[in-house]
Amino acid sequence: MNLTLTGNHLDMTPALRDYVIGKLDRITRHFDHVIDVNVVLAVDKLRHKAEVNLHTRGKDIHVEAIEADMYAAIDMLIDKLDRQVVKHKEKLTGQRQEDPGIKREVPVAEGPSSRLDAPNVANG
Repeated sequence: MNLTLTGNHLDMTPALRDYVIGKLDRITRHFDHVIDVNVVLAVDKLRHKAEVNLHTRGKDIHVEAIEADMYAAIDMLIDKLDRQVVKHKEKLTGQRQEDPGIKREVPVAEGPSSRLDAPNVANG
């Protein structure tokens, strides 16, 4: 996994770098096929913005989060990214759970005794 961390109007401190790398371990725990990750952290006055572009085979995922605190923005970003990665993984494996509220009716096979055109035989 290639990781690129960029800071716009922000000094990328070792503590911030370690925090992002620690949070991204959660993503690789769910999904191993991550090729490239680009993380951009930006500060505009009082808005702290974190965004990520995650490249996998067949899918590019873009997520961004804006908060008043950079660590809160990173937490929100990782939560959103985790949900999208899990959803993508479920689509790949084809094992998404159906809604339990939907009931599907199974057609009942009709036997020869339930047919309307069968002759009535009386036992006597």
